[in-house]
Amino acid sequence: MYRAQSPPRKYEEHAYVLDFNPRGKSSTVRGREGIIVTAIGEDRLTLLEILGIPNSVFEIGEKIYIGKDGRTKVLSVLGKMDYDKISSSAQSELPAVVEKIVTNNESKFVEYLNKAQPLTPRIHALELIPGIGKTYMKTMLEEREKKKFESYDDLQERVGLKEPVKHISQRIMDEITGESRMNLFVKR
Repeated sequence: MYRAQSPPRKYEEHAYVLDFNPRGKSSTVRGREGIIVTAIGEDRLTLLEILGIPNSVFEIGEKIYIGKDGRTKVLSVLGKMDYDKISSSAQSELPAVVEKIVTNNESKFVEYLNKAQPLTPRIHALELIPGIGKTYMKTMLEEREKKKFESYDDLQERVGLKEPVKHISQRIMDEITGESRMNLFVKR
């Protein structure tokens, strides 16, 4: 009997440190102890629990490599975490780190804005981003029809949407904290 091949699983290559405990116990894998790091993946925006290599030093907001080969500070990625299971200090660091990710990955998010489509006949994906209502959405669609947006500055100049990084970051925070039932950016 032939079984359809499922697409290869996507893994994060990099993550940003939200919190760490040099003598912690894993909450996702029983019996794992050591440097327990709470981080958010750069690409899929997944909250992760990571086991650091003994004697490694981590900084809040630091970008670390968690890919398969050539890790220098990470022993293993222990698993995904839910927002309500991470520490309060990780929760308080999260908004600034999300904003850093949105700023550092400008081309990815601008491409999303250039390609966003209607979700239903009444709701467009752009409208789910805080600060973008029907008026901004209409202007954005008209402007991107003429020419794709090249940057956040280009978007701001042509549409008048102030601080696009803050709006996109807020949307991501809504998805991570579970305040949104529909995910645009966070991959589950």
